[in-house]
Amino acid sequence: MQSNLSYILLFCCIFFIKIGYSQDIKSNEKIIIKSVKKDTILSINKDSLLLPKKDTILFPKKDSILEKKIDTISKDSLVLKETIEDIITHIAKEYTIQNAKDKTVTLFDEANITYTDIDLKSGIIIVDYKKSTLFAKGIIDSTGYIQRPVFKQGNQESVQDSILYNFKTKRALIYGLKTKQGEMFTYGEKTKRVNDSTIYIRKIRFTTSEKDNNPDYYISTDRAKLVPGKKIIVGLSNLVLADVPTPLFLPFAYFPMSETSVSGFLIPAFDTGSSNRGIGFQNGGYYFALSEYFDLTVTGDVYSNGSWGSRFNSNYNKRYRYNGTFSLNFENIISGIRGFDNFSKANNFNIRWNHNQDGKASPNSRFSASVNVGSSRFFRESLNQFNVSQSQNNTFNSSVNYSKTFVGTPFNMAVTASHQQNTNTEQITMTLPSLTLNMNRVYPFVGKNGIKKTAIQKMGFNYNMQGQYLINTTDDEFFTPKMFKTAKSGVTHKTGTNTNMKAFKYFTLSPSVSYEETWNFNYIEKNYDAVNNEVVIDSLNGFKAFRTYNFGVSLSTNIYGTFNFKKGRLKALRHTFRPTVSYSYRPDFGTKFIKQVQQSTDPLDLANYTIFDQSLYRAPSTGISNSIGISLNNVLEAKVAPKDPDSDKEDEKIMILNNLNFNTSYNIAADSLRWSNVTFNAGTRLLKDKLALNVGGVLDPYQVVEVNGNAVRINKFNPNIFRLTSLNLTANYSISSTDFDKKDKDEKKEDTKNGNGANNPVDTMGADIDPTNRRLAGQNSNNTNSGGGTTKTELYRSKIPWSINLIYSANYTNNGITPSSIGVHTVGFSGNVDLSPKWKIGYSSGYDIKNGAFSFSRFNFTRDLDSWQFNFNWVPFGTNSSYTFFIGVKSSTLADLKWDKNKPPDRRLF
Repeated sequence: MQSNLSYILLFCCIFFIKIGYSQDIKSNEKIIIKSVKKDTILSINKDSLLLPKKDTILFPKKDSILEKKIDTISKDSLVLKETIEDIITHIAKEYTIQNAKDKTVTLFDEANITYTDIDLKSGIIIVDYKKSTLFAKGIIDSTGYIQRPVFKQGNQESVQDSILYNFKTKRALIYGLKTKQGEMFTYGEKTKRVNDSTIYIRKIRFTTSEKDNNPDYYISTDRAKLVPGKKIIVGLSNLVLADVPTPLFLPFAYFPMSETSVSGFLIPAFDTGSSNRGIGFQNGGYYFALSEYFDLTVTGDVYSNGSWGSRFNSNYNKRYRYNGTFSLNFENIISGIRGFDNFSKANNFNIRWNHNQDGKASPNSRFSASVNVGSSRFFRESLNQFNVSQSQNNTFNSSVNYSKTFVGTPFNMAVTASHQQNTNTEQITMTLPSLTLNMNRVYPFVGKNGIKKTAIQKMGFNYNMQGQYLINTTDDEFFTPKMFKTAKSGVTHKTGTNTNMKAFKYFTLSPSVSYEETWNFNYIEKNYDAVNNEVVIDSLNGFKAFRTYNFGVSLSTNIYGTFNFKKGRLKALRHTFRPTVSYSYRPDFGTKFIKQVQQSTDPLDLANYTIFDQSLYRAPSTGISNSIGISLNNVLEAKVAPKDPDSDKEDEKIMILNNLNFNTSYNIAADSLRWSNVTFNAGTRLLKDKLALNVGGVLDPYQVVEVNGNAVRINKFNPNIFRLTSLNLTANYSISSTDFDKKDKDEKKEDTKNGNGANNPVDTMGADIDPTNRRLAGQNSNNTNSGGGTTKTELYRSKIPWSINLIYSANYTNNGITPSSIGVHTVGFSGNVDLSPKWKIGYSSGYDIKNGAFSFSRFNFTRDLDSWQFNFNWVPFGTNSSYTFFIGVKSSTLADLKWDKNKPPDRRLF
């Protein structure tokens, strides 16, 4: 609305000038009838022997108005400093009357005036250039008041009951104004424009609800002052809900009207606190709109016992270049009473950074970052309620990557800095950085036009170089000089070649050769200290290298077996069997690096070690490797006829067994324990792909004996051939109400494909709880309308959409000495229920069958209130027992119009 009024006034002035010069216009498409009334010109449409609807008026060539900014109109001697930039066009459905005597022009029924990007539509438009006024209003008919004046300029639009403008004084009166700026709708009974920067409005209402006649809510005030393009300042205001005034009043209010982000305060939420923190406030602060490319949000928490926290969040975005987010969180946590034994103080922090580069910015290079680093106890001890869900994450992972492809060459490069942190053990591993140089496979012996038929032509060579600087540290030494004292560095170079050829018609023979060279820049020396009777380890820096190579060959084939059936819907079973036998040889490279050190007063008590035991890359293994590998892969499929034998549908292929794989090896050079363990895994999907089953395990062919409480393999086979040492089973099952709806199956499949429908529940495991996040609220509700418009839905009757995901996991171990045991035995479930088109319930929980207890459980309730949103998140039990309640306006313009309530984790709801 800020700029609309200014454009209306300028446009009216220009239109008045145009009308003043239109009396002498000659046009081949106009019939001038002067006998209708004296000094009156009537334009009649051609189809009814009258003029066309559209009348485009051009200025005569002799007129100097296009060259001069100052001109004199007829006898009025009115000086106007305006410039005509384009043709002015007017249209009227019924008629256009130009009264030369009274100097008025009247457009009736669907009147429309356009000039540049300005468009004014109304039922009636009257221009009186004698009084220097323009008047536009609607038409009253049997249906009511229709064709209200609508003014458009660019992407801005305003609707009013009527408008009266004096282009000489540049003042205007507007009645029944309705306009939208951003997400804010403004309704005013009477609007008075004093000058370019001052507009007064009487009986004004503000709302973000899109319901024209009956908005969900609005803020009502008697008087308001508008500064176009900047702000609206109002006096005493009252919040009205569903046309019912509330006891909530504000002595004054300020609404920014800029379409760009503006800086402002963020109202904190009151927190009743906990027994060891007291009461306090959360999430209060200030938002800085620094530029169109980035912003900054500073928020904090404070409690009565002295605990406090601060957060710095920034979003940045440069179109077609990059975008990302950055956040820095710091908390000073105080527990207990100073001077008592239970008093403690801790400083925790967390840094997050996500950066994405637009693919168009640089096709041959890319930079990205995903950083999550901080104190291991940050989320478990966090003051802020929104961090509760993250307390279940046991690891922090970070990665900063830069990659580049060298165009015209087979080489590409990648530089990576990574970070892994275990929040339980507080161990941190970082690579700062890791440099990788790759050469894509090249074929130097390829034939003309790239033909690769023979084994020589198929021979390809590749190269890989990787260098790392590795740091292992703990939370206490993180970001201190101590973390660099134990750092390790090294470089590996790998190259090789392979090819393939047909053998015995049905087999594929694939020989390969590889070479590896390793550089270490850290090594150790061990010496016996006779005084202290201990082994002293000296960490040294220097260049040490070793080299290894190996070669191998594999023979593989595919065997297909088909079993046909003549009766029933089952037409055939197809079994695909892929056996592979491989041979590899590697000489003994490790023996020469073995050294011995005395470890006690006995000179014969010697221990073996290598100088690379604490290096980044360990010494090569000792002994010759001369092994045969065996791999068996199986796939089982079925072909099923359609239920209707007369149907034109083709037979359906069903996957019965996705995979059933066995792997083992036999070391010819070993003097004992030549067979390795047999590993197996299998997977399938049942019940129309709703149930996914995966099984994996390890079989040991040898017996074990107990040595010092540990199981040691001996060179004797098990009586039962194999001993199951480990087994793991996982099952995932998803089901929803749409699976039982036999109607509109095609539509359901399309919705499933696109990610819509109730069978796509929101995964709440590990997600951030932020009831004020309106984007998340919109994702949780398919019917959410951020503007508060009426949602069109079908009557539910007895059909309530729902979904559920079930996860089962079990793990079995048996070392052959101690009794076998089940390590993990859990079942988890999550999903949602749509009680109505706007009521949704989400849940996630699990049960530990082995320990007989529930895992972390959470329930969330959401209600779409059109222009408002209601959220309730509840963790009913456990160490993180808590809840958050929120109800507020969806629009970010009135984000502070809310009420939220939090309960910290150490306070129970029941």
